[in-house]
Amino acid sequence: MKVPRFGLNRFDSRSVEGFAADVRRAELLGWDAALQPDSQLRRRDTYVLLAAAARVTERITLGPLLANPVNRHPTVTAGSISTIDELAPGRTLLGWGVGDTAVRLAGLKPARVKELEASTRLMRALLDGGAVEVGAERPARLPHHRPVPIWIAAGGPRTLRMAGSVADGVFIRVGTHSANLHAAVDAIRGGAIEAGRDPASVRLGAVFHTVLVDEPARALTMAKSLAAGYYEYSPALFGPPRLTWTGQDPEPLKRACQVWPDFHHAADLEASGRVVDFLPESAANAFSLRGGPDELVRQLLDVLRGSPAGFDYVVLHPIPNPPSPDEGERGFTARIAGEVLPRVRRELSS
Repeated sequence: MKVPRFGLNRFDSRSVEGFAADVRRAELLGWDAALQPDSQLRRRDTYVLLAAAARVTERITLGPLLANPVNRHPTVTAGSISTIDELAPGRTLLGWGVGDTAVRLAGLKPARVKELEASTRLMRALLDGGAVEVGAERPARLPHHRPVPIWIAAGGPRTLRMAGSVADGVFIRVGTHSANLHAAVDAIRGGAIEAGRDPASVRLGAVFHTVLVDEPARALTMAKSLAAGYYEYSPALFGPPRLTWTGQDPEPLKRACQVWPDFHHAADLEASGRVVDFLPESAANAFSLRGGPDELVRQLLDVLRGSPAGFDYVVLHPIPNPPSPDEGERGFTARIAGEVLPRVRRELSS
């Protein structure tokens, strides 16, 4: 089987220097990609952080996961990511999507699928050195253009199909259930075929929420909150695994129980998980990996072996959100790198 490159998307962003040091540490521990959310009201400027990390690393892939066309104009994002690639040549990617928490916290609405598609085409042309008509007196050009790959992060069928038609790669965010993964890959391939592209030319990645909690009951409660988060944003994802939401509608439920800003990002995932305790264990299993290292190795291997296609990247989103500073050898970054990734790589290679 293809052995994916494993990425991490949570780092110490309390300072620019601290972020750079944390990414350098992840590189030394064996992580393959350092991906940073572009969330202006929660973290420092993404591209300043990535530039600092580029200066102190040699191998690890760098990029936002994810940026969006609402918070920054696509021409600005294209210029920023090209600059990062000057500092980290050939090891930069642009994670792109409609925007969720970063957009909502600013009181804005996520981009529509057509807007995401148009912005992707615009940036692809700029990054390739082309001239783009933007309604100005002259076409827009990017003087420092570089061929940075654009990866769209998607979970809904329309976005996945669109991504297959225009993106260099697609980060699939549908949880871990094989039915949802199969449907996502089918949608991406279908979009590529409709656009006259070779489906094999579209690279694939996956984002898996990973609950590294040794106590089974706590891990299950947190995983239920994550399942609720998926339903909150993409209720159709409960269909293929044959799951049913039997509780109150998520929006009034969040307000009544003070879950903020959503079930994915609640400060206390145990408390938010108890709010949706009506969800069965099968729902928790369908949308995240959970447990100690042994359980995570088994579950991750099962998911990857059951996938309809090999992944170029697998991003293990840490749950709960790691503290800053990290807990050293007891923290997510070190434990996954030391106790999970080597075993998974070895099993897949064999």
